[in-house]
Amino acid sequence: MTPTVVAADLSHLVALQAIYAHWVTHGLASFEEAPPDIEEMDHRRRQVQQLGLPYLVALDGALIAGFAYAGPYRTRPAYRYTVEDSVYVAPEAQGRGIGRLLLAEVIRRAERRGLRQMVAVIGDSANNASVGLHEAMGFRRVGVLESVGFKHGRWVDSVLMQRPLGLADTSDPHDSKLLRSGAA
Repeated sequence: MTPTVVAADLSHLVALQAIYAHWVTHGLASFEEAPPDIEEMDHRRRQVQQLGLPYLVALDGALIAGFAYAGPYRTRPAYRYTVEDSVYVAPEAQGRGIGRLLLAEVIRRAERRGLRQMVAVIGDSANNASVGLHEAMGFRRVGVLESVGFKHGRWVDSVLMQRPLGLADTSDPHDSKLLRSGAA
């Protein structure tokens, strides 16, 4: 059975929090050091969705296999056509294409929304799975911020990757009918 991707809602939050808590506690993909609770996860989800941006889950039968979203890259107005993606896959669902499925749908919805650039800020330059996923989805490496985080007793890099969306920088985004329609 092929997993399905749907908008995240309250019913998914316990699983989303557990997936994220695993990676916060055991990995370097997130620079958070303490997992947020369910209420904070819900607050973050609602903030993204209220902006008309995708916050999605992958359902594999009854299992929530992962989640992904596109949030604002930065808060200053000139960045409004650029988003940052995040993808987290349940440990037991790794290696099954869940990350690719989720990221493809986040990209599709961001393009439909009229957004122009997507940025990935990947924790740990040795995170080959995330770097490889983003490369496979058309991102290119644009830089490495060396030793910008300290987690699990060591200094950690951030890899910056970028992917153009839709018309990218080939036209004035104010002319986009998609952006004015608010389709997401």
